Amino acid sequence: MESEGDTVQLIPAVDLLDGSAVRLVQGDFDRRTGYGDPVALARRWVDAGARWVHVVDLDAARSGLPVNRWIVRQVVEAVAPVPVQAGGGVRGVEDVEDLLASGVTRVVMGTVAARRPSLALSMAEKFPRQVAVGIDHRHGQVAVEGWAHGASMSVADLLDRFADAPFGAVVVTAIERDGMLSGPDLDGLRAVLRTTALPVVASGGVGSAEHLRALADLEVAGRRLAGAIVGKALVEGVLEVREAMAACEPSE
Repeated sequence: MESEGDTVQLIPAVDLLDGSAVRLVQGDFDRRTGYGDPVALARRWVDAGARWVHVVDLDAARSGLPVNRWIVRQVVEAVAPVPVQAGGGVRGVEDVEDLLASGVTRVVMGTVAARRPSLALSMAEKFPRQVAVGIDHRHGQVAVEGWAHGASMSVADLLDRFADAPFGAVVVTAIERDGMLSGPDLDGLRAVLRTTALPVVASGGVGSAEHLRALADLEVAGRRLAGAIVGKALVEGVLEVREAMAACEPSE
């Protein structure tokens, strides 16, 4: 994850379900809002100035099957040369290879990192900095398989397993805040910054420019966040991309 100085990189999100762009509330597949063509949505973010795009195949996250991978490829082509970070349903090396071959810059692994950490480590070593660990949690406890199940471990436990691995980033999602626009989990993110030396990308809860400024100003022992994923606030028009990017500048 490249950022300019201490600026947190804004990463607009495009979540895929049944071939369309959607937003869920707290990871609940029954509480969804549709936003139409995901490729057009990604193009909209880039046309507005976004320098990264985050894509998640929610169908694949739940089933393990690459249901919407063809759409991921279309998004990559539509926004090139802007880098795309993609996840959802990444269960093995073939998934990583396929996504990287399609032009994805960084592949996010969630379920496999918690269920099969040795495999996740081997993929980080095979594709250094091109693979990220996705840690989705409810109140500090890791959730997997599209957030449907608990993994019986804490965020800190999972981070400890990957302390020296060459992952490109750790993408941390506070599920209880996702889609709520109520503010990010600042305390949880502070704990993550203390625990890992990897670049940390925050996800979940951003609903205003003030929330992004709080993320930009978050600092632990001289370390700041590398990025912030924003979804609902952008698609609902609560925030504009340029406004959000400006808010990612630290105030100090």
